[in-house]
Amino acid sequence: MEDPQWLQYAKKLKSIAQSGLAYSDDKYDLERFRQIRKISIEIMEQHTKLDGQDIAEFFEGERGYTTPKIDARAAIFRDNKILLAKEKIDGHWSLPGGWADTDLTLKENLIKEAREEAGANIEPRRIIAIQDRSKHNNPPDPWGIYKIFVECDCLNFDFESNIETSDAQFFSLKALPPLSKGRNTAEQIQMCFQAHQTDYYEPIFD
Repeated sequence: MEDPQWLQYAKKLKSIAQSGLAYSDDKYDLERFRQIRKISIEIMEQHTKLDGQDIAEFFEGERGYTTPKIDARAAIFRDNKILLAKEKIDGHWSLPGGWADTDLTLKENLIKEAREEAGANIEPRRIIAIQDRSKHNNPPDPWGIYKIFVECDCLNFDFESNIETSDAQFFSLKALPPLSKGRNTAEQIQMCFQAHQTDYYEPIFD
């Protein structure tokens, strides 16, 4: 499930441009790097449904060396079932989580997202996997993303509808609802169950 070639080129051009703009002093070089960034934006706009202005604003807001974004997901278990939340944006289901806030630790991010999206108070226990999104999830994404899956215990659960999710329930592996595949696939949910059912589990990473 590698990124298509056009997206690999666009990401590489964006990375070169961002590093050049961060570390170059020559005004002519800076202008060349702006042109390279513009080309990467045009490639992404032509091949995706993303608005060019939105891409440009995001790219121009990033500074320094290009690094992956972090998508943290809580695999919350109770009675050998996993907690999934129904996303309002697409009506499909996902593990609670999302972009990691920079002022919180990984553990704090997971606790926050589980409470806000699924009404669950949790205790994160162990890392299940750190995956490169481009190798596991569709549709392709313009940004480099590491997805971190963490097994968590459910201390209590009391869901309330919120701005992001409309429902949250526990599901068995054999009765999963339609999944929001950009956030998590059936294979990733199965991976979480395998970790939960194994006492001495070795984390997976790409």
